[in-house]
Amino acid sequence: MSIVYHSADLSNSAFLVTGGAGFIGSHIAEYLLKNGAGKVRVIDNLSNGFQYNIELLSKYAAFEFVEGDIRNFDTCKEVCKGIDYVSHQAALGSVPRSVRFPELTNDVNVGGFVNMLKAATDSKVKKFVYASSSSVYGDEMTLPKKEERTGNCLSPYAVSKKANELYADVFYRTYGVPLLGFRYFNVFGPRQDPDGPYAAVIPLFVKAVLTGSSAYINGDGEQTRDFTYVDNAVQVNIRGMLSDNSEALNRVYNVAVGEKFSINDLYNYVREFFGSDLMPGYREAREGDVRNSLADISLAKKYLGYSPQVHFTDGLKLTIEYFKNLYLNLK
Repeated sequence: MSIVYHSADLSNSAFLVTGGAGFIGSHIAEYLLKNGAGKVRVIDNLSNGFQYNIELLSKYAAFEFVEGDIRNFDTCKEVCKGIDYVSHQAALGSVPRSVRFPELTNDVNVGGFVNMLKAATDSKVKKFVYASSSSVYGDEMTLPKKEERTGNCLSPYAVSKKANELYADVFYRTYGVPLLGFRYFNVFGPRQDPDGPYAAVIPLFVKAVLTGSSAYINGDGEQTRDFTYVDNAVQVNIRGMLSDNSEALNRVYNVAVGEKFSINDLYNYVREFFGSDLMPGYREAREGDVRNSLADISLAKKYLGYSPQVHFTDGLKLTIEYFKNLYLNLK
């Protein structure tokens, strides 16, 4: 996609994208580089990020890569030097992984986040935006999800993201750091890892149908999600970093499309795209997963001018084509 989400000249600005070798982070960094940012520095320890994303970004002269870990405060201080805007995407994702490794999830997602907040504060950055998650809604069942109404967290991952929001609020009130948070709703798209032990559902389905291997759906498949194409996440990060609306600060925003589809719907779209008759298997629902998810995105529209440009079916076609070409090239 080549939609532009800003009007400002970026050539005199320096950006830091944490987790920039990963899925969402690499898309944000690529947007900035394509649109003439003066400097785009990425920090990533490559535990979830990929070298091929670094190679993709390295063709731009304004790109800098630091292989480092946000759990190291000295590293965080170093990468924040000379930076105007921070987009914090580095995190250990996945609800199942957090259930298995709560201590590691906390170390990275909470400890690393506080390190980055403090380092950005010391460097007097102009804006700090960060990735939260729709998982913070927990057992709050009302649809659509509104930012001011959350329930009890259902996983260590959700707790870590809720802690991020609380720390961000304290840093804004205590140190005056200009902050905005984004609750992502099931972001998907090209470059999402289909092979890891906690791989996202869309690349897993595409891979299964393409290769004729087993496809599994957790639970009955009627659980719903507000699937959000990655360009929409890029848009809100760009708008958030560059917004001059003071009323937008110290808020957390839903980042979604405002549409819901079931997991069964998703699988059938993938299957029909390839003309496959491969039927999925069903297994137990995952511990910590919410049943239904649908976002109210009016707050982001009001304060940031956010407007999702890529809806589910269009984004899914782009994503399927990406993975189709990837797997064909690997053969």
